Amino acid sequence: MMRKAKITDAKAIYLLIRVWARKGKVLERSLNYTYENIRDFWVYIEDKKMVGCCALRIIGWETLGEIKSLVVRENFQRHNVGRKLVEACIQEAKSLGIKNIFALTFVAGFFKRLGFKAIDKKKLPHKIWNDCINCVDFPDCHEEAVMFNLNGPL
Repeated sequence: MMRKAKITDAKAIYLLIRVWARKGKVLERSLNYTYENIRDFWVYIEDKKMVGCCALRIIGWETLGEIKSLVVRENFQRHNVGRKLVEACIQEAKSLGIKNIFALTFVAGFFKRLGFKAIDKKKLPHKIWNDCINCVDFPDCHEEAVMFNLNGPL
């Protein structure tokens, strides 16, 4: 079952992200960050356990959104959990009037299968780099940027 996160999900979201952050696959988030941004998150629950999460962040006045912290438990990968979480973010973005969604990712192929297109990171607004400054790979990031246009082809 997929739903918007509740405050009671914050610790489980934090722990799930931490697993993948320690593997170098996503940027680590503090428990405080998770609580403060809980409204951005979608969660996927199976047998009363959180198996995946994803956040949609609004980027200022740019009518731009970012998919962040997309993680799925290893034993639930290839079960469409990630796809459903991203699709929920896309639908929410449409309802908010956002025109484009991007992600910085190590698994660009996953996003490309969902209709995202590769873009040059330099085309993204500078304000998105706030998170990057805290990354251990900054400034030598190996993530790829992908974009999804909610109004049709890029």
